[in-house]
Amino acid sequence: MPKRVDPDARRAQVADAVIDEIADHGLRSVTLARISARSGLAIGSIRHYFGDNLREVMSFTLGVLLRRAEHRSPGLSGDPATRLSDLVVLVAPTSGQERKENVALVEYRVMARTDPQFATEVATTSVAAAEVIRSLLREALADRLIDEEALHREALLLLTLVEGFSFGSALTSASLQEPDVRAVVTGTLHRMREAYPPRGETPAERLGT
Repeated sequence: MPKRVDPDARRAQVADAVIDEIADHGLRSVTLARISARSGLAIGSIRHYFGDNLREVMSFTLGVLLRRAEHRSPGLSGDPATRLSDLVVLVAPTSGQERKENVALVEYRVMARTDPQFATEVATTSVAAAEVIRSLLREALADRLIDEEALHREALLLLTLVEGFSFGSALTSASLQEPDVRAVVTGTLHRMREAYPPRGETPAERLGT
């Protein structure tokens, strides 16, 4: 009796082949023939799961990349500041596979500038990420006197830090080191907390008198 083929596993296999191709040669190098060579699947098999449509393959792969980035965290600390630090470390590409996926995602984000379909998917994820960072930062600074405008700027700083890790990693051949990423994020959060006085502190205490 022939072994049953799992369609989801086959589609994931195709996505991994696309990611490898993009990481090595760029997004525009992807063809059905190259996907076939990397995945070990016949072009006919790829068409069976995606139709004769490279665009569908590319869209599916983008979805895989976004889901993997979103679900990279198995569990976060109960402390808000540590949880935020953990999140940034988990998002930053600190392994070979994560770096490869990050390179592919950066390629998609560049293409999204002129591609409406990709732009919508990337923008939706970017907005969601910004909201998560803002929400966690609000919790981490809940015991500090900080207004909404300042909170917005600090959240923007953290988001820029995440973007810097992502794009910087895509431009180098080596993966980021987790201890380095954590030290940068922890130091940034410490400076943020020190910049704002604790809630309930009197004006004289703020002046150090």
